[in-house]
Amino acid sequence: MVKWKRAGLAIALTAILTLVLSACGDKEKGGGETGKTDASAAAQTKTKAGSPDTAPSGDKVKVQIAINSTINPLTIARAKGFYEEAFGKLNAEVEWSKFPSGPPLLEALVAGRVDLSFLGDGAAIAGVSNKLPFEIIGLSSEGKRSSSILVPQDSPIRTLADLKGKSIGLAKGTVANVYLIKVLPEAGLSISDVNIINLQPDDAQAAFESGKLDAWVAWDPYVTQNLNKGTARTIDVQTQVLSPGSIIASTAFAKKHPELVVEYLKVYKQAVDFQLANEEETAGILAEQTKLPVKTIKQILANTSPILSPYTQSSLDAMQASSDILYENKYIKHPIAFKDAVNDTFVTEALK
Repeated sequence: MVKWKRAGLAIALTAILTLVLSACGDKEKGGGETGKTDASAAAQTKTKAGSPDTAPSGDKVKVQIAINSTINPLTIARAKGFYEEAFGKLNAEVEWSKFPSGPPLLEALVAGRVDLSFLGDGAAIAGVSNKLPFEIIGLSSEGKRSSSILVPQDSPIRTLADLKGKSIGLAKGTVANVYLIKVLPEAGLSISDVNIINLQPDDAQAAFESGKLDAWVAWDPYVTQNLNKGTARTIDVQTQVLSPGSIIASTAFAKKHPELVVEYLKVYKQAVDFQLANEEETAGILAEQTKLPVKTIKQILANTSPILSPYTQSSLDAMQASSDILYENKYIKHPIAFKDAVNDTFVTEALK
């Protein structure tokens, strides 16, 4: 059974979004370099693709790639060895790490243990607001089906309005957090009308199963998995919420190795194309990684639309709206112009 002191620990973890951070996270290998930048002034300081600040040496370059959650193109690329093959030709080697969500991934990035990855909307916005050392280098998803609100199958909660005063589990600073803030006004509620319990997905799963939560704002595979088990149902929501995904690069790494950032994006596109063209093999790979049935994985993939592109205007607008809402609700301390943190030069080069 999950003890409530774990929620306190998770809250401490989320303090990375407002403090100077130290290393932590589910890291398989570590190391690397770090730097600091004012992300809100990114338009003036963006690294240009193909113009390395330092000439590459004869030493093999270590590229630290972080997987955020499990069901995504990076998991496919790792299983297929796409990055090892591509980077090997550029005298570089890959070190992989894996994180349950964006906030702990950002913690490791600030400590110099992540060079390349992707983030959901909440973590990306919080990182930009707190001037963390990364650039947003591409769009990985328009985020049309990012989160859902789960309640136990026998719960008396039927509508959003029924959530008033209830305990809701979610990982603060994530796409789930932003989703709840955006949909509660549909029922005349705000985030102050509910009791948020800050839990990473695996802890939230345990708390949900043991009856410690009235509701849980989750993403896949947790949503589909719980619905298939028959132990949960979703609350109907009419508000359309877009939660774009951002591909990111450490500022220091992008400045020193722009050619590797471009290659990272080229291989990411290769993994996206593979996923879309090879449903059976993709489902098998992801089933092995998640230990979920292939049938469940196929259900999830049917609702997934991975992409690689420069940031679209609609996605910029969605991220700006989310940024404004998070600032109004005091989830971030500094207002931002999200577009100023986006550097499309790498993805434009990669897609030529």
